[in-house]
Amino acid sequence: MMSRKKKIVLTVVAVTLAVGFLICSAVIILKRIKESGNSNMALLTQRPSVRGIISIELMEKIEDLKETLREDPKNLHAWLKLGDIYFDYNKYREASEAYRQYLSMKPENPDVRTRMGMMLRGLGDFDGAIEAFRRASHINSKHAESRFQLGALFLQEKKDVNEAITAWEDYLQVEVKNARARWVRAEIERLKTMKEGEE
Repeated sequence: MMSRKKKIVLTVVAVTLAVGFLICSAVIILKRIKESGNSNMALLTQRPSVRGIISIELMEKIEDLKETLREDPKNLHAWLKLGDIYFDYNKYREASEAYRQYLSMKPENPDVRTRMGMMLRGLGDFDGAIEAFRRASHINSKHAESRFQLGALFLQEKKDVNEAITAWEDYLQVEVKNARARWVRAEIERLKTMKEGEE
């Protein structure tokens, strides 16, 4: 049985690690906001996670899913669930591998292909992410998220304003009324004005 003193020490260590992680996450997010020059854009186009510490319960769930997949490697639900868990915790490599396995059996799922693109972006594989987003929008001509993510990637990672505007104008063809669509419309105008000022 664990002593009270040892429990306290372990609790302090766990809290310290959690606080350290939150501080690091905040620094990264603030750096991206500063680099973007537009705090609204950074908040809307990133999917930062401050949930990077995976609980013991969730680790057990991951192991259960892996065991299921060892027994049944073609279990689509298990691959998707595993990918989504890793996605939620920004485990880019693990999530993209789980999604890759899923897509090898069910390639026409635009939502999973878009999530995979987001994970590839996190890994720095921007061309792979672009391909994933474009394939998702090709699979479903009304798939808004893939178009939105494509525009965000072109603007933030590729620094290609023209491609970002094109992707976001395409996005506005399928999503026109929500808050993000209003923000995208304003952002396109801002980018066009910025371009005119540079000419």
